[in-house]
Amino acid sequence: MIKGHKSEIKIDIELDENRIPEKLEWTAKDGGVENEETKALLLSVWDSKSKESLRIDLWTKDMPVDEMKIFFHQTLVAMSDTFYRATQDEKMSATMKDFCDYFAEKLELKQK
Repeated sequence: MIKGHKSEIKIDIELDENRIPEKLEWTAKDGGVENEETKALLLSVWDSKSKESLRIDLWTKDMPVDEMKIFFHQTLVAMSDTFYRATQDEKMSATMKDFCDYFAEKLELKQK
């Protein structure tokens, strides 16, 4: 019997006295990441029993709003790519990409 490999992703969160994130660090040793600081994270997991997504959305109080807009745009683009890989639904993936372009345009994220 071949033994599987177990991998760990770790997130450390330092909070202030009001439980607001001041510092976020993450580690994914298999990906070559160890104690890397980040300003924001969005984590979704699927609960198959209740058929719903569970989320953790965190950002530090010093995360700049302009960077948060870019972060959301890049996350939406990545989600459309992941949606296509998971479903092979070209039509909906293209629709999602159209929305990403619209999102970037409205937030003036596209480079001229």
